[in-house]
Amino acid sequence: QVRLVESGGGLVQAGGSLRLSCAASGRTFSRDTMGWFRQAPGKEREFVARINWSGGTGYADSVKGRFTISRDNAKNPVYLQMNSLKPEDTAVYYCAATAGSVWLYWGQGTQVTVSS
Repeated sequence: QVRLVESGGGLVQAGGSLRLSCAASGRTFSRDTMGWFRQAPGKEREFVARINWSGGTGYADSVKGRFTISRDNAKNPVYLQMNSLKPEDTAVYYCAATAGSVWLYWGQGTQVTVSS
């Protein structure tokens, strides 16, 4: 059974930092695109960042310059370093992985709360 498990969420003051990790089991994702999404209360899930197998990255405009996605295929498949956090970054953050071009695998999410 393929599982993605996020960790590293929590409560932080505005301007602070958090680092999210995503552990995988059941298969390797070294050749797949990995990414992070988030869902705030009352809003739809939205794309945050992605990284492909060769290290190419993409970010939502709202997090560019503040968040950095990275991967270490020897350990956890993907990380999200979040700096200069804002209250509007408060959401449940989800790790995801593709199969082909489809975001097929999803974690259960980790809560990030940024206080003002």
